[in-house]
Amino acid sequence: MRFVTGRWYRLRVPAGRWGTMHAMQKHLNALFSALVARATIDPPASSQPFFLDGRQCGWVSADVPALLRAGPARLVAHGTGWALATDTTTDAGLAYLATSLREQGRLRGWRGELLDVPDLSGAVLSVIERAAVRPLGIATRAVHLNAWTPTGELWIAQRALDKSTDPGMWDTLVGGLVSATESDALALERESWEEAGLPAACLKDAVSMGEYCVRRILPEGYQVEWVGVTDVVVPSDVTPCNQDGEVAQIRTASTDEVIDMIGRDMFTLEAALAMGLSFVQRGWLAAEVMAPVVQRPA
Repeated sequence: MRFVTGRWYRLRVPAGRWGTMHAMQKHLNALFSALVARATIDPPASSQPFFLDGRQCGWVSADVPALLRAGPARLVAHGTGWALATDTTTDAGLAYLATSLREQGRLRGWRGELLDVPDLSGAVLSVIERAAVRPLGIATRAVHLNAWTPTGELWIAQRALDKSTDPGMWDTLVGGLVSATESDALALERESWEEAGLPAACLKDAVSMGEYCVRRILPEGYQVEWVGVTDVVVPSDVTPCNQDGEVAQIRTASTDEVIDMIGRDMFTLEAALAMGLSFVQRGWLAAEVMAPVVQRPA
């Protein structure tokens, strides 16, 4: 028994299939070292810094400046990179850039959802359409929930087959981006209801596992995403049920099965790393393995 997230519950240590805890830890350390390497990729050499009001807030993909050279909002050379020049407000200027990229077929979909635009220190400078963040290399923020059963299994969710990103892959029970002006706590509460039908009361004993950052190159641009991770024990009389149609199925899985699925690349990278923070707290994974994604880059 162990006291986790406000209550005592039976915690199954998944050492059985490896024979010893040491062997299991060795396996997890190797597995997550490879995952961390995928999440610590520098910006493409062809990309250039993106500035707002003299403060860097992204990495412009090489093909983007040529698409945004004219209009009431445009990109202009600024030192070693590009800056927004606008005849109106910064918010309106970024909205124009996003619309222009959409009209020229450069965006992957359009969500009609605004996200914060932070500088490298995390200070919010403006807002922009969600679909435009990757071509401009703007950092996003997300939340993930590791939902445990009282007997030590994990609730996991398969992403809908028609999702634009990672369709059909497995995920934590809850995961999603934090919208503009939204707190992490509010985003987690909203996503928990939309994705799993969990009322706010189910989160009252939730415990933060910390945060990590994914930095990698995607087809649409450069991803920088800070992810806040929370653990909770879902009561045995609560069965998660998706509300927004973006989940194909929800089920429980033993930690042995989850680790096997991570090794077979069945989980999204973000979900696997979110589980990694929980594994560190449980003593199954060495903290130094996760350190490169937990520490903010200089």
